[in-house]
Amino acid sequence: MTPAERRAAIVDATLAVMVRQGIAATTARDVAAEMGTSSGLIHHYFASMDELLAEAFDWVASDDLARTVGALDASDDPVERLAIFFAFYNRADEDWGMQLWLDAWSEAARRPALQQTSRRLNVAWHSLVADLLRAGVGSGAMTCDEPDAVAWQIISLLDGLALQAVAHADLVARDDANSWARGYAEDQLALERGVLRSRATDRR
Repeated sequence: MTPAERRAAIVDATLAVMVRQGIAATTARDVAAEMGTSSGLIHHYFASMDELLAEAFDWVASDDLARTVGALDASDDPVERLAIFFAFYNRADEDWGMQLWLDAWSEAARRPALQQTSRRLNVAWHSLVADLLRAGVGSGAMTCDEPDAVAWQIISLLDGLALQAVAHADLVARDDANSWARGYAEDQLALERGVLRSRATDRR
């Protein structure tokens, strides 16, 4: 392998371990065992486990964001674009995906690189939603006096409900969580109830 390929293989193995046993419990020895190599190889390519864990988390979380941005390019309609965002915002779609975010938030206080990565991605998601809202307001399709604040509220509600759906599936169903979040956005933006579900296009 080239150095770049070896580094990518280490990150891929780290992600597999993170998904299986959580970020906090992932060690260089675990990653080396996943690859069938020594922990010395891991330390050769990464200065710290914090750096490695942050890069592995960045891989999967950035891919979610990139797929969402790509899907939005399929429409110029502000309401449909917001509906597509809800259809693609998938931290709750898979238990392991949301669990990685939960782990990242939990570990961020102790791991500066992971904190920086999770913060950057959270801000990127917020900026995406805020831009969608501003475009909708500018076109006259939506009403919103504070797009930045409402964007944070939407993101926070989605994440909070996703946590409930993953941790307490018997109390909060995924379909209900998605429906409640869409309904909140519709109310905040003076949209017709149900329009964000009816206008969503499944391009996943």
